[in-house]
Amino acid sequence: MSPQRRIALVSVAAAAALVLLKLTAGLASGSLGLVSEAAHSGTDLVAALLTLFAVGVAVRPADRAHPYGHGKAEHLAALAEGAILVGVSLLIAWIALANLLGNDHPGVEATWYAFAVIGLVIALDASRALVSVRASRRYHSPAFAANALHFASDLAGSVAVLFGLVLTASGYPEADSAAALFVAGLVLIAASRLMRRNIDVLMDRAPADAAEAARAAIAGIDPPVHLKRLRMRQAADRHFMDVVIGVRAGAAVGQGHAAADAVEAAVQRALPESDVVVHVEPETEEEALGELASVAALSVPRVREVHNVRVVNLGAASEVSLHLKLPGDITLEQAHDVASQVERAIEDQLPEVVSVLTHLEPLRETAPGSRAAAEAEAAAVRGLVLEAIGKPPRELRFVETSDGLVVYVALALDPSSSLADAHARASEIEERIRAIVTVADVVVHTEP
Repeated sequence: MSPQRRIALVSVAAAAALVLLKLTAGLASGSLGLVSEAAHSGTDLVAALLTLFAVGVAVRPADRAHPYGHGKAEHLAALAEGAILVGVSLLIAWIALANLLGNDHPGVEATWYAFAVIGLVIALDASRALVSVRASRRYHSPAFAANALHFASDLAGSVAVLFGLVLTASGYPEADSAAALFVAGLVLIAASRLMRRNIDVLMDRAPADAAEAARAAIAGIDPPVHLKRLRMRQAADRHFMDVVIGVRAGAAVGQGHAAADAVEAAVQRALPESDVVVHVEPETEEEALGELASVAALSVPRVREVHNVRVVNLGAASEVSLHLKLPGDITLEQAHDVASQVERAIEDQLPEVVSVLTHLEPLRETAPGSRAAAEAEAAAVRGLVLEAIGKPPRELRFVETSDGLVVYVALALDPSSSLADAHARASEIEERIRAIVTVADVVVHTEP
């Protein structure tokens, strides 16, 4: 038997014993306060039975029919308990008001056994509240938390009944009904809080504190990601989240997957036991247009790197500005000719672009021996390509950039290969290169 079920069984036994004690003493002494407390404990007995059922269902693992698990069974049980509490408290209040507003007060005998019972009840209420509070914190259980709240209200009500009996023994018989009315008020307050909290969960209202913690965790990821949407719901002690992030439109599949993994790990550190699903989307249309402009620019011979691409939306058209890195040993006239080719290539590929502005920079390519590991890395990439396509790369270059090492690979494939097959082969080689070499980017060019 699980610890949760064992604690729930103890609560059932204690609630049944309290109902019997309070009802017997209340009927024997004529105390409405004790009878109302017996009814109150009767609702706790029902609550404890519901909790016993709930924890038995909620701990079941997720299945095909319940992919999010069974945690909401606890919230359903707590909601049912709240409805029962409302009904009983209204009945108690009606009887108490009838006694207080009537001319005749019921005969109440403040006997010794009534005091003995209420003293025992106070001790039991205090112990039950303490046990349930500890269980709710240990197992993060809404059902146990609901029990703790009600046991605490029982304790307050029992103390009120004790004062009512003391005043009744002092010659104020209406004090017993006043104590019963006080108990009814406590029950109504507790029930309203309980029902509101569990209705929020059942209606999938996002827990504000948890949502803020998740957003803060995602905001702290390095490199940063753009959080587009966060949806969250709760069941028992688990949070279920749908997260949509934006990444650079030209990012490789592996980079998008790495960003999603980083988001999932960050959220689970902030909110343990969370179930996080991350959807990756490309950034805005301007970002996508910038990536297409970069591809067009890189198709021009002698263009070694493109960066700082900016797209300005002019309404029906767009303007693109970008920085080009070219070999440092070419003349300015040659560099200007390359820039003009880039501008034409972008305008041909992207008719919506009406203006292209370029900034030219020299690029220092890796010289032989400038990187201690360059030869070893080159040999590894050549061996990888040879294994994948049966021939070495037609061209292989390593370029140092401000962002890190960039690898350019040209593959000679069968001219009869389909474009889809060529793209799949290039993507496979790109991912394998990233696995063996720490790089900022990999550019794989395929040609017949």
